Amino acid sequence: MGRLAHTDGLTDIQQDILATVRDFVDKEILPVATDLEHRDEYPAQIVEGMRKLGLFGLTIDEQYGGLGESLLTYALVVEQIARGWMSVSGIVNTHFIVAYMIAQHGTPEQKDYFLPKMATGEVRGAFSMSEPGLGSDVAAISTRAVRDGDDYVINGQKMWLTNGGTAHLVALLARTDEGHAAPHRNLTTFLIEKEPGFGPNASVPGLTVPGKIAKMGYKGVDTTELILHDVRVPARRVLGVAPGQGFYQMMDGVEVGRVNVAARGCGVALRAFELGIAYAQQRRAFGKPIVEHQAIAFKLAEMGTKVEAAHQMMIMAARTKDSGRRNDLEAGMAKYLASEYAKQVVEDCFRIHGGYGFSAEYEIERLYREVPMLLIGEGTAEIQKMIIGRRLLEEYRITT
Repeated sequence: MGRLAHTDGLTDIQQDILATVRDFVDKEILPVATDLEHRDEYPAQIVEGMRKLGLFGLTIDEQYGGLGESLLTYALVVEQIARGWMSVSGIVNTHFIVAYMIAQHGTPEQKDYFLPKMATGEVRGAFSMSEPGLGSDVAAISTRAVRDGDDYVINGQKMWLTNGGTAHLVALLARTDEGHAAPHRNLTTFLIEKEPGFGPNASVPGLTVPGKIAKMGYKGVDTTELILHDVRVPARRVLGVAPGQGFYQMMDGVEVGRVNVAARGCGVALRAFELGIAYAQQRRAFGKPIVEHQAIAFKLAEMGTKVEAAHQMMIMAARTKDSGRRNDLEAGMAKYLASEYAKQVVEDCFRIHGGYGFSAEYEIERLYREVPMLLIGEGTAEIQKMIIGRRLLEEYRITT
């Protein structure tokens, strides 16, 4: 470990967890990540290793069989996993968001039923808000759920589900008729249990996962659509005690998800810095290692500063949430800064590698294709700036 991306004030348990994860990343993820990514192969062995380490239950309360750790611990774990391969962090992120939403908003029965199985990784979660043509306008969701006796009947199409094929549980946002004039107050979260796989789902009539969406990066993890035609979901699988709370539940989940994306950005940036500074000491030009040329030394200085700044912003956002305070401002800032800095650090590493950065034999080629996802995942940079600006105005509004 170098000096960058350290976190002060961690407990012995947190330090042990991070040391274990860092060792797992170095031994089990980094050696195989690029090969698996080029084949777009789901990292089943890595996922099984994370399950054995208890990472799927990292933040789930001990009474449900989890480790009961904080958002900060989770974010630092994700930073290390993303340092190894960003796609793997995506496999745990949507699961984490769904578990968090159930823990925060679920009924006692929902917590007792889902959380123990989620803690062991037996059940893994996916998170579904977006729709084709919808983007960040969550209140405009058109997938509709209509009450029919003890069930809801859902029709619509969802988009961009990470783990959509491999997940056993989908937390899905749909429109219900709650009679409110404000569109966002007519949205409800449904917990839909399904069998993993693609095509028509054997356990849920009318539910289809068409297949994986082809992507420029973020490979290995399955990103899918979800088509619902007269899908029946029991009313007891509405998240929480009443419908119409879905918007607030999902936004709460996204808030912690943005800390996660910030952590991913930190991990990718850290790995790019590691690759860049190592290569700069090995590659020679004009009779000396290129690290001794001021142009490269300056670039490394900027990269290291950005790695450290993003990391500190990320841990601040996590600690704010852990303290029980509202953290949408801090999470938005952390997500915006970390994703933008990750892109810049990766590009600088790419430039340091010169022509070899364009070769698929070098790891930086993979990072260069992966990092753009951070610019759009959990809300684009523009959405983050809207959130940040709105919150700053609330804090600094002039009153007369």
